[in-house]
Amino acid sequence: MVHIQTDCLEKLLNKAFEKLGICVGQYPWCFLIVPVIVSAGLGSGFMNVKKLEANDMEEQFTPSNGQAKIERAFIQKHFSTDYSHFSPARLSTEGMYVSFIAVSKGGNILTKRAFEEILSLDKLVNDLKFSHNNVQYNYSNLCAKVGNSCFPNPLLDLIKHDPNLVESTAFTYPRFNGSFIGTNLGGVTLDSGYVKEAHSVKSTYYLREDTEQDKVLSEQLIATYIQEFPKNFSTLKWIKVSHITSMSRQEQFEKNGKTIIPLFSITYFLTINFAVVSCMRLDCVRNKVWVSFLGVISAGLAVLAGFGLLLHCGVSFAINTANSPFLILGIGVDDMFIMLSSWQKTNVEDNIEDRMGDTYAKAATSITITTLTDVLAFYTGCLTFFPSVQSFCVYTGTTVLLCFIYNITFFGAVLALNGRREGTNRHWLTFKKVENYHEPGESKCYAMCCVGGAYDEETGTELEHPMSSFIHNYYGPFLTNCWTKGVLVVLYIGYLAISIYGCLNIKEGIDIRNLVNDYSYVITFYDDQSDFFTKYGPRVMVSVTESVEYWNSTIQDEIDICMVRFEQVPYVDRELSESWLRTYINISKQVQMDIKEKNTFIGNLSKMFQFAPLFKQDIKFSDSNQTIIASRFFIQTINVNNSVAEKNLLIELRKLAQECKIPLLVYHPAFIYFDQYLVIISNTIQNVAVAAGAMLIVALLLIPNPVCSLWVTFSIASVLVGVAGFMTFWGVNLDSISMINLVICIGFSVDFTAHISYAFVSSDSESANDRCIDALYNLGYPILQGALSTIIGVVALAGAASYIFRTFFKIIFLVISFGTIHGVMFMPIFMTFFHIC
Repeated sequence: MVHIQTDCLEKLLNKAFEKLGICVGQYPWCFLIVPVIVSAGLGSGFMNVKKLEANDMEEQFTPSNGQAKIERAFIQKHFSTDYSHFSPARLSTEGMYVSFIAVSKGGNILTKRAFEEILSLDKLVNDLKFSHNNVQYNYSNLCAKVGNSCFPNPLLDLIKHDPNLVESTAFTYPRFNGSFIGTNLGGVTLDSGYVKEAHSVKSTYYLREDTEQDKVLSEQLIATYIQEFPKNFSTLKWIKVSHITSMSRQEQFEKNGKTIIPLFSITYFLTINFAVVSCMRLDCVRNKVWVSFLGVISAGLAVLAGFGLLLHCGVSFAINTANSPFLILGIGVDDMFIMLSSWQKTNVEDNIEDRMGDTYAKAATSITITTLTDVLAFYTGCLTFFPSVQSFCVYTGTTVLLCFIYNITFFGAVLALNGRREGTNRHWLTFKKVENYHEPGESKCYAMCCVGGAYDEETGTELEHPMSSFIHNYYGPFLTNCWTKGVLVVLYIGYLAISIYGCLNIKEGIDIRNLVNDYSYVITFYDDQSDFFTKYGPRVMVSVTESVEYWNSTIQDEIDICMVRFEQVPYVDRELSESWLRTYINISKQVQMDIKEKNTFIGNLSKMFQFAPLFKQDIKFSDSNQTIIASRFFIQTINVNNSVAEKNLLIELRKLAQECKIPLLVYHPAFIYFDQYLVIISNTIQNVAVAAGAMLIVALLLIPNPVCSLWVTFSIASVLVGVAGFMTFWGVNLDSISMINLVICIGFSVDFTAHISYAFVSSDSESANDRCIDALYNLGYPILQGALSTIIGVVALAGAASYIFRTFFKIIFLVISFGTIHGVMFMPIFMTFFHIC
């Protein structure tokens, strides 16, 4: 068999770590105290956390370079909102509003008793009042107006706010008496064009925000609404009500962070207990209770230092970054188990400095690979266009690096001091010296509590852990059995087939309802909206972005051709389009007005504005009022009720706008969020490819065996496909939150397989099966400990009342589960098929 040299970089790394280990063994108190002081100093950065919180939903969870943001800037520059002749479709943002949906408890909502309650709620909104600077304000002071009246609910206006007229009125849908009621009446059943039955009514009340003072006052009215409006729900007999405001999503989103603070204390408790139990020995001297306990504390100190450092540096803190400490606990404890395993393989009769040097040398490559791959994976995530992902990756990557530093300093010092205690044969709890050997006649209880320090006198090392013995004597031989290999290959093929199927059916994009917690009143509103108001979607602006000759019949034809193409899109209702140019042309024909020349075209526009004043907001004149530099039209979308439809709509409309001979853009405030669909897959693939490339380089440097490095790369791809595929079956979309975890997947999958690959190629055994058993014996149990500690670190998030945190748990669980299975099952077997390793 060809032997390939595998220690080109390993010797340098091991030598450097050996010297560091000796130094830590000589001066443990320095390496223990200094990190604590550093953490305390850097931890003061948490005083800046409120100032650096970056919780703006749009900013954090939409692409920073999204095209819709550029389109919005154009609309805001050229078209201002007139709050005296208000039109919601003409807003460049969602606007400021309060809204409620009334759902009938008994089927049809078009009844007198149901509308009596709806009108009582309408009156309640209109009667809302509050004081500001000793001046009293109410809804009528602050509402967006049409003429002298507040912007109406057309349905209520059509029945003249008289519930007695509801049952006797024959409503046509979606228009009735010239008013569009498609977004006000939901769950509609038609009979010959007339509404036979409806289940819900939606009412929205828009507020002014044209000046800063108006905006502040409107915000206070919204706050009053949130506080007062729900108090009346208990008196309603015939309808149930859900409500929302323009501030609700953001307000409820910001509460998410507070819900996981108790979960972190639970996680810390569980992680400490797991570490203690998994490292516990019945030998009262060799017991590693304090070592494991302080190993978890080491990870906590790293979190304090890492987050504090970045907060001192002014790095913004997004809410999903609160997931990071849960993950870092697991990662930090993982390296602790590797170091502890290496310590237990040193000679107990050597002095502490030599044992520490030997421990660091043995663990050097494994923990360095772990750290490098994790840190590179996280920093690769900074290439994304989503600020929330960038924030998470910067904080986590930096803290993982500090966790590594704390492991080789603070935790190393703990290991050295514990070694001194063991060297003098002192009890782990009382620190009193105990006997090495049992005396005849001693009770078992006395022997367990007061006698300790046993070790393997043949090898000079500590007695091996029972789990390591089980892996060496039973699991390893079973795994390398020919029949077992065959079964595992079949299982792997099945795993791969299911995963690929899942990948082909994965859904994209984050639903904004998932950014608030499960118990928020916002969720109820979105549920009702999804059930009853999905037929009519965004009313999209189609804007001409440059000055064109609107009076030219050729230009008019080109614009109309473009509009017709938009209207032929399956997601557009051609009967509900709105065009000032079509209206102007029709009026000119009716009154025989000449608009075929520039001056007459521009000059006669004022006559159209008399009939349709809203159109004045759709035309942007030059400063001299002699040229139209931009204008806009509107199309009404339908059946845009899921992420696939949203993505297809956006792609189709932008494609048509680009193909039109007239320079056009399409825009709606919802497109800001729709933009994620266009970048999420490409951005994820880019990040994963860069991370995978970096991982391959690390593997080649630290495990310079080309075949085994390729196996590590193959394992990365295999775990990634599995995680992405099973996301589909667990109801997780590919969005900015799950993208973080797919990048993490790269680092973790390397951790597990790199440990085993390194142990495999470093084994002195001749046969591939024996090398497989050796690798599992040396690192199998630490890998299992690390995997379980990471899952325990995030398991508390499974009970979080927030999609953000539950999703984080789900994907980390998949990553760790599949990574562990690859590390201790598939990879060892696959490597035995290639004896060159």
